[in-house]
Amino acid sequence: MFITLEGPEGSGKTSQLPELAEFLRASGHDVLVTREPGGTPVGDQIREILMNLQNDSIIPRTEILLFLAARAQHVEALIRPALAAGKIVLCDRFGDSTLAYQGFGHKTDLKTLQTLLEFSTAGLKPDLTLLVDVPVELGIARKRANSSEWNRLDAYALAFHERVRQGYFALAEAEPERWLIIDATENKESVQEALRSAILNRLGID
Repeated sequence: MFITLEGPEGSGKTSQLPELAEFLRASGHDVLVTREPGGTPVGDQIREILMNLQNDSIIPRTEILLFLAARAQHVEALIRPALAAGKIVLCDRFGDSTLAYQGFGHKTDLKTLQTLLEFSTAGLKPDLTLLVDVPVELGIARKRANSSEWNRLDAYALAFHERVRQGYFALAEAEPERWLIIDATENKESVQEALRSAILNRLGID
């Protein structure tokens, strides 16, 4: 099963992944945890370019193509082989991030992005996507409090991040069978429990 976690900045989804993976492993599942951009040596190098605060001259089209290049490598070198081996893949962001950030955030044509996504992923889509949601101002405040995580995308205007969040809601509404929204304003333990329950329910385990 291919499971992705999406959400606005500061939602806390990344910090939830290790504990979530350990829970699934303890339940007898073989789990791979990965992230975007990244997951492979090539992807990690592209991530350095994308997240570097000094690269503020990167235009949206360049940003899109860099994300897609990292994703193409990620899918073929890591995700598809893991799924073929019967693993559960937990991925911190995937194609929906491109639609939310570069589509709704940068106001790029969604049909064009969908075509590019189809090419970069060779048609791979998640089985389950968990939207770990938090209001924009709260999420950005959380990120600012942890300055070591502050990156080029975080530095976009609040209006950009609000479009991203609303974009996520639109994507979830369009595919309710794939998406589940998790309230990340709750404490970390409650959010973890909600994530576990959502995955166990999809796996058919009470």
